Amino acid sequence: MTRLVISPADSVRINIPFVPAQVVSDNDEFDFISSYVDNAADKLWPVNKRIHDNPELAWKEFIAHETLTEFMKTMPGWKVTTSAYEIETAFSAEYDSGVPGPVVSFNAEYDALPGIGHSCGHNLIATASLSAAIATGAAMKRFGLAGKVILFGTPAEEADGGKIKLLNAGAYKNVDVNLMSHPGNLSDNALVRTAAASFFKVEFFGREAHAAAAPWEGINALDAMVIAYTAISALRQQTKPEDILQGMITNGGSAPNIIHAYTSGDWIVRANSRARANELVKKFKACFEAAAVATGATLKITETPGYDDQVPNWALGRSYRHYFNKLGGDIQEPHLDAVTISASSDEGNVSHAIPSLCPAFKLDCEVGGHNPGFAKAAGTKESFLAALRVSKALAGTAIEVLGSEEYLSEIKEEWRRSILTAQATF
Repeated sequence: MTRLVISPADSVRINIPFVPAQVVSDNDEFDFISSYVDNAADKLWPVNKRIHDNPELAWKEFIAHETLTEFMKTMPGWKVTTSAYEIETAFSAEYDSGVPGPVVSFNAEYDALPGIGHSCGHNLIATASLSAAIATGAAMKRFGLAGKVILFGTPAEEADGGKIKLLNAGAYKNVDVNLMSHPGNLSDNALVRTAAASFFKVEFFGREAHAAAAPWEGINALDAMVIAYTAISALRQQTKPEDILQGMITNGGSAPNIIHAYTSGDWIVRANSRARANELVKKFKACFEAAAVATGATLKITETPGYDDQVPNWALGRSYRHYFNKLGGDIQEPHLDAVTISASSDEGNVSHAIPSLCPAFKLDCEVGGHNPGFAKAAGTKESFLAALRVSKALAGTAIEVLGSEEYLSEIKEEWRRSILTAQATF
C-alpha cells in the first residue's frame, strides 16, 4: 500500500539542528563499493528486468523469489534461506564475517499492483537492496570488518505487510540497523517520514423485509452504513489536515426493493504518527457504533495489522546524504531534507522496532507511483542505474555502521529519542 510519491501538496519541511557527520569509511572502502557495484551491473540488470517484466501480486511473487534467491546462491559466502520464516515468498540471505559485530539488513520488495504492474517500482527496490547487500558483504571481506549483513526478501508490501509478519516471526530480532530505498518522481531525499495507517473491514448485519409491503419488519444494514459514512464526513471537519479517513462501500445490498440485511465496506485511517492514528481510530469507530445503535443493526469491525509511520533517523540520513552526494547527487542537509508524506508502508513498522532508513530517489518520469506510466519508467535502464547509485550510498552507510561503534551508538540513541516523539499524541 505504499504511496511514496512526494508532492508539494502533501510534503512539509522539518527543521532539526544539523550535526556534522563523523564519516568513518570515506575513501578506500567507498571506492571499493562503487567499483564493485559497477562491475556487478551486467549481472544485476537481468535480475531487475525479469522481476519488472513479470509483475506478481502480494504473496504470489514466485518468479521474483526464485530470481533473487537463485542469484544469491551464486554469491560465495552467502547462506540463502528460501521461503524464510514459513512465508512462501519471503527469503533471507546472510553473509557472516565469522567475527561478532554489528548486524545490518537490507529489505528487498518485489510485489506489484493489480493491473498496472510495477507502478510502485518495487523491482528497483529489490535491485537496490540486492546490490547494496552484496557490495557490503564484499567490502566486509576485503577490509576485514566484523559483523553480518542480511538481505531480507519482503513480500506483500502492497497488501497486508510482509515485513509485519517477518517482525512477528523474529526476523529482525538481532539486527542493529535496517536499510532500503524507494523510487519516486520528484526529488532525491535522505529522510522520508510516511504516515501511520490502520485498515478495517466494516460489516452491518440487519434483517431482510419487503421494502414496499412491510419495511417495518426489517433492519436496514444499508441505512447503518450510510449513517456511518455521513458521520465520518462530518468528523472530517474536526480533524487535522494530515488526518485522512478513506473508505468505500463494497456491498450495498442486492436489490432496491428489499430492506438490506447486509452491507460491508473497507476503510483506512491515516495520521502522522501511530499515537495520533490510534486517537483518530477511536472517533472513527464511534461513528459506526452510533449507526448501529440508530438502526438496530449489528456491527462487526475487523482490523488488519496497520502500518506505522516511518521514524526518521538523522544520523543515518546524514551518512546516506554524504555518500549519495559523492556520487553526484544533490540532497540537502538532512534537517532541510526530511519530508512528511501521507503515504504508508510496512517499513514504518520496522523503523519502530529498530533504527531504519528508507530514502527516496527520483526517476525521470512525469507521473508518480501507482500509475501505468511509472511502471514503464521503472523498467528503463536509466532507472536501473539510478537504483545502483542508491545502492552504493546505502552500502557506504552500512559499512560506516559496521566500522564504528561510536557511530552505531549515536544511531541507536537518535532512534530512542525519535521513538519517544513518535509515541507522543499529536
